[in-house]
Amino acid sequence: MAYQIFISVGKKRMTVTRNGRTIRRYPIAVGKMLTPTPVGTYTIINKQPNPGGPFGVMWMGLSAPHYGIHGTNDPSSIGKNVSKGCIRMFNKDVLELSRMVPVGTRVYIGR
Repeated sequence: MAYQIFISVGKKRMTVTRNGRTIRRYPIAVGKMLTPTPVGTYTIINKQPNPGGPFGVMWMGLSAPHYGIHGTNDPSSIGKNVSKGCIRMFNKDVLELSRMVPVGTRVYIGR
């Protein structure tokens, strides 16, 4: 069960694959011009339910310090360049994703 997450900053879309096959796609929000989402290959290093504040119902920390995939308290931000570099998702989507992928999952972020 090898899950991978591919993030397209330009398309503001996340694709989740399992054993090389696409199983889910999600709309996301990404970093704004002054605080862009970092491009590269990372790993999910932790999960924290109900982190509070603007992070919605789930935080999944990335191996890039201070960056993560998280929910939002502002669903109207999804589909926009608005974050400080993190990947924002609808709360229902980040909960589904967090149940699906384990800590250690690779996350590929591209333009």
